[in-house]
Amino acid sequence: MRKVIAASLASAVIIGVSGYTLAGPDRVALPANYAERFVLYNTVDRPDRKTIRFMYVSPETHAEAKAGAPIPDRTVLIMEDHRAKLEASGSAELGPDGRLIPTDEIVNIFVMEKRAGWGDAYPPETRNGDWDYAQYLPNGMPKPDVNFNGCFVCHKNRADRDFNFTYTKYLMDRDSN
Repeated sequence: MRKVIAASLASAVIIGVSGYTLAGPDRVALPANYAERFVLYNTVDRPDRKTIRFMYVSPETHAEAKAGAPIPDRTVLIMEDHRAKLEASGSAELGPDGRLIPTDEIVNIFVMEKRAGWGDAYPPETRNGDWDYAQYLPNGMPKPDVNFNGCFVCHKNRADRDFNFTYTKYLMDRDSN
């Protein structure tokens, strides 16, 4: 029994020293009132999922970020999925602009946050710079039993865009005008 306790304590010390923490809400919080405080910089239609993704960025980042430069430390990006309005047939309804029409129903909230040194918690083949991820339910509670592997794998191929899909593109378009 003493060996088990000693081994557990040694593991805890090693984990604490290395800074290893799993992705999720213990590390990446859902900012309060983000929909009012953050900048909505993009919406993305997902007809395959019958959702519209609302993309938010922390206001401090939005004021500071520049195309071609790394996204600043302490950046928070939020992707809020809304259900699309459906026709009687079950197909997603399109507005006059040809885009999906969002409802007020939120189905998922994904948060990615960048903090200096956070990438050290992951092996190089997994690491997405210093970004980490969390997923929340519409009521703001952490989504239980989430496997964040998909986040790391999907964003890994965007290393040239600081591991994100839309905000770096937004900056490139904004700063080229």
